[in-house]
Amino acid sequence: MLLRRFYFSMLLCMPLLVSAGPSLQLPDFTTLIEASSPAVVNISTRHKVDRGQMNPYNIPENSPFGDLFRHYFGEGGIPPMERDALSLGSGFIISQDGYVVTNHHVVAEADEILVRLSDKREFPAEVVGSDKYTDVALLKLKATNLPVVQIGDANTIKVGAWVLAIGSPFGFDHSVTAGIISAKGRSLPNANYVPFLQTDVAINPGNSGGPLFDLNGKVIGINSQIFSSTGASIGLSFAIPIDVAMDVVKQLKEKGAVSRGWLGVQIQEVTVEIAESFGLKKPMGALVSQVIENTPAEKAGILAGDVIVQFNGEDIADSASLPPLVGRVPLGASARVKVLREGQYKTLTATIEQLPSDERQADARRPIMNNRLGIEVVDLDKAERTRLKRGVRIERLATNGLGYQAGLRAGDLILQINRVDVKNAVDYRERVAKLPVGRLIPFLVQRQGMDQFLVIKIPQE
Repeated sequence: MLLRRFYFSMLLCMPLLVSAGPSLQLPDFTTLIEASSPAVVNISTRHKVDRGQMNPYNIPENSPFGDLFRHYFGEGGIPPMERDALSLGSGFIISQDGYVVTNHHVVAEADEILVRLSDKREFPAEVVGSDKYTDVALLKLKATNLPVVQIGDANTIKVGAWVLAIGSPFGFDHSVTAGIISAKGRSLPNANYVPFLQTDVAINPGNSGGPLFDLNGKVIGINSQIFSSTGASIGLSFAIPIDVAMDVVKQLKEKGAVSRGWLGVQIQEVTVEIAESFGLKKPMGALVSQVIENTPAEKAGILAGDVIVQFNGEDIADSASLPPLVGRVPLGASARVKVLREGQYKTLTATIEQLPSDERQADARRPIMNNRLGIEVVDLDKAERTRLKRGVRIERLATNGLGYQAGLRAGDLILQINRVDVKNAVDYRERVAKLPVGRLIPFLVQRQGMDQFLVIKIPQE
């Protein structure tokens, strides 16, 4: 009996013992949401899409009904029509007189932009400026005394810190989701100038352009992209650091466009094998694979084969770390570039110039993957250009692409397409985009110094 009483008393005490220990305190977001939500907006856009000539029933030309269709609608089918394409996104107000920040891709090609506040007021918006490289856009509303967000500092946020997003996923206005910072300084394809914040916050279509808050209620990022096989959140979302965004906003506000610095090099990742062969203790830095002619890099004496290990005193952990640092240097300013060359470290000085405003020129200096052929090409280096006066180099091929199936291989030089010289990577892209389907097209290719023709036929889609 005494033993039973002892066990019973112990059971009564156990909750007290558990509660006496340390407890995990989860954050309360209610105050933050009440204070910040009024400055978060829903953005809807509208743009016209040409539906083109239509044969909505896909009637075969040789069928008995083909003549009847042409009798009523003519040879071209139903006349061209336009329809409205709608899209939704989010944004946030940064000034009482109506400046709103969102993503470039939210408002790109929009004919009309409508901004709706949490109190249901709606305002038409004009695009002050937009920058596709950082995916930041600045809008302006004709309004005053608007609520505004507080701008924070993305540099001070730590991995593991709580963050909160407010936006309009799938059109559900002012939805709130929370999570933590998963990583910092992430690089993503086609976004060389942004060291993204990675989070596990639930971000879905419609959240784009909305703010990412820290626990102090300050904006530390703009929700921009997700990785997902379904199009919905799987816990991999990426935000543009607010310091990067506000630098872009300042330039857009002052001159409607962004001036961005560049070196003029093509770079690649330093693998374990490359690091060992170059005498590095561990993989780090950005390996220069090509120096573009008449650029800051060439003028500074940077050579192909150099490993850039520091830029303006900041260590380069990997190749993705370099472009954002270069892009932020004021035009005309000098930058210290520390490189490893043949086992020796050298510090060079480069005067940063503006990234070419002509997008065709900028694109020519980046690898171009053409989906029709599955071929990634780059411009020839200075020596090859001097020797051949034409052509592009195949950097990489998709093994299931038309180019690979026709016999093209990485390292081949494409000199002619359809018996016309290829001038450069941009010329290649434009020419391939216009290739007719169903015809055999000759490609003049140089491989190991030997020229040969290969033939590619683009099938009907």
